Amino acid sequence: MIVRYESDGSIVMITQNDHAQLSGLFAAHWGNEKFEKPRPYPSLVRAAMFHDRGWIRYETSPQLNLETGKTPNYREVPNDKTQLEAFEWAGDWLSATDPYAGLMITKHRSGLWQGRYGVITYPPAIQRGTLPQAIQEFIARSEAKQKVAAEKFDAKEFAINYNLLQVWDMMSLYICSTELLKPDKIEPVPMSYSGAAGVGMTLTPVEANTIALDPYPFDQLSLTTNVIFRRLPQTKFKDSTELQTVYFKTAPQIASFRLVPAAAH
Repeated sequence: MIVRYESDGSIVMITQNDHAQLSGLFAAHWGNEKFEKPRPYPSLVRAAMFHDRGWIRYETSPQLNLETGKTPNYREVPNDKTQLEAFEWAGDWLSATDPYAGLMITKHRSGLWQGRYGVITYPPAIQRGTLPQAIQEFIARSEAKQKVAAEKFDAKEFAINYNLLQVWDMMSLYICSTELLKPDKIEPVPMSYSGAAGVGMTLTPVEANTIALDPYPFDQLSLTTNVIFRRLPQTKFKDSTELQTVYFKTAPQIASFRLVPAAAH
């Protein structure tokens, strides 16, 4: 769950699974005269759209941290046995439908604890220090399974696609994670499967809910995307049950964002 404590005193909550839908839309429209279309296309779109399925169990029952009195943002949710099992389940679930997409989200999950395997140089990776034993064991099991599954696929192509998934994820997080958007950059962004170095992509808010991208990667002149969110009217809860009651009673809203080429705004 993406949780934002807003300047007006409200809480905005966006599910990880709704955030992933933005990533999927970016993947689906990726490709133009500058950017090569993703391949295998259905698998990459599927991976982007469902890359955070491991959060679906938590998001049926968001929790309150009684020590802080707040509901945790996704990076603060404990990686306990239940959550780790949910992450493993998600990879198995998608692999049963699409082995390529399943492998992609499995690698995405293990990579998040390890600086996205170093494929993104900017923004800089979160420094996590020594990982808890349970996570280290999870990664070891997962990477062993990934190695076997990856033997069926082209390694160079898969590496580029993993990089692309990180870009789509970070573009969506850029939109979802902050109340006020600021100029930012993601680097490197692959433009083709030729092996050429990726480029830096700037994201610049140019007016309310309009973001200019340079270079611009999509297959239409502008791309409108919708973010589903809930704005909770209170920030204090006595326990998780009250939090969930307020959350479920709060009607979802939609915020629309338009992504445009840098020269077009």
